[in-house]
Amino acid sequence: TKVYNRELSKSKGKAEKDAEEAAKRAANLEDSKSITISEDPSLPAARQAKISGLGELRDQRVKVFGWVHRLRRQGKNLIFLVLRDGTGFLQCVLTDTQCKTYDALLLATESSVAIYGTLTAVPEGKEAPGGHELKADYWELVGGSPAGGVDNLLNTESNPDVMYHNRHMWIRGENMSKVLKVRHATIKAFRDHYYDKDYVEVTPPTLVQCQVEGGSTLFKLNYFGDEAYLTQSSQLYLETCIPAVGNVYCIAQSYRAESSHTRRHLSEFTHIEGELPFITFDDLLDALEDLIVDTAQRIMSSKHGDLVRELNPNFTVPKKPFKRMDYRDAIEYCRENGIRKEDGTTFEFGDDIPEAPERKMTDMIGVPILLCRFPKAMKSFYMQPDKADPIVTESVDCLLPNVGEIIGGSMRIYDEQELAAGFKREGISPENYYWYVDQRKYGTCPHGGYGLGLERYLMWLLNSNNIRENCLYPRTAERCKP
Repeated sequence: TKVYNRELSKSKGKAEKDAEEAAKRAANLEDSKSITISEDPSLPAARQAKISGLGELRDQRVKVFGWVHRLRRQGKNLIFLVLRDGTGFLQCVLTDTQCKTYDALLLATESSVAIYGTLTAVPEGKEAPGGHELKADYWELVGGSPAGGVDNLLNTESNPDVMYHNRHMWIRGENMSKVLKVRHATIKAFRDHYYDKDYVEVTPPTLVQCQVEGGSTLFKLNYFGDEAYLTQSSQLYLETCIPAVGNVYCIAQSYRAESSHTRRHLSEFTHIEGELPFITFDDLLDALEDLIVDTAQRIMSSKHGDLVRELNPNFTVPKKPFKRMDYRDAIEYCRENGIRKEDGTTFEFGDDIPEAPERKMTDMIGVPILLCRFPKAMKSFYMQPDKADPIVTESVDCLLPNVGEIIGGSMRIYDEQELAAGFKREGISPENYYWYVDQRKYGTCPHGGYGLGLERYLMWLLNSNNIRENCLYPRTAERCKP
């Protein structure tokens, strides 16, 4: 009974103390409403700048907008905060009355603010982003944030489902922000590569009435009473462009309605595709090597190369030529090195090599591989048979360590009768492909092309564990929000 009464008394005392502190906080907040700050008109006009451009403005008065990334209060008269504006981070210092206003007492991480003050180098021995800090003489709250900021929704301990559900806040984190910037630099590198090689960019439709990679992975929809699909690939449309513009490419979204739950599958992905006329299969392989190596070099020599080095310190640009390996040899390699199918049996000619064995083989070999000449029965209707061995096609997958396949390509059938046989073999009605068949009627030519998954390329570049880390809002079999 004594112990119970003692605990009851302690509990009551704590409740009373909490109530007193809450009342004190409420009183302080109420009092703070009478405290105001204003910009000193006698000071020089503040020059508005992005954080990335502040290096040239030291010892000048500046105005910076941004979001409160981190915040630390030191007593009642000092607030240290790190400001984020998308271009960089800036340490800011609020003092005295600036810390006592109503907005200051409620200031939380992820609040948006405008801070005015003089930019000064940090004292020797101290560190801050950019080597300087902003000593505020005035600040304004633009948009508040609940107490606790983003930690109300997620933190480093959150499980993956919570993190993906709150992806809109997750992308504000430092790592995800870096990934988005590297993604931006990667897309630019591809466009620059194509521009310098005289490719023309086009924008094919994503609402289509034909399949490219098999009907089982089509997203179907009602298109004003007619059946249509979200595109699996823009390849067929790119083929129609080569007589008009020559080498052609697109960067567009593609969709696959397959219920895959692997670390490298998405239902919607960014597809970089190219088509080239009047080439041989060896020309196509050379173009793929050049694409991978040149874009990687461009990224690493850009201003975003340091971000890649931060996220993946061991990355090195691969060297040409890549290892070229026929599908038959890959089957033999798996058999000789104990790489087996999921049921424990050995691989045979005609078997698809799934992700895990493919990646194991790629990692064991340890260099980029151009895996060539897959059996006709495994590949799409449009792939050109190898004249020297007609049961296989002039097809290629580019395999990179840690990821596996990031590119699929082939020479395309350019004979009308062979294409008709391909339609028949796959049970496809050519009715909706009249425009594709016309390419073989009106000035056909040997041609080839490929499709590269941007997110898989980024998995390789950044050594990511999961493809979902490399896109803004991943769409998978389990998730279509936010």
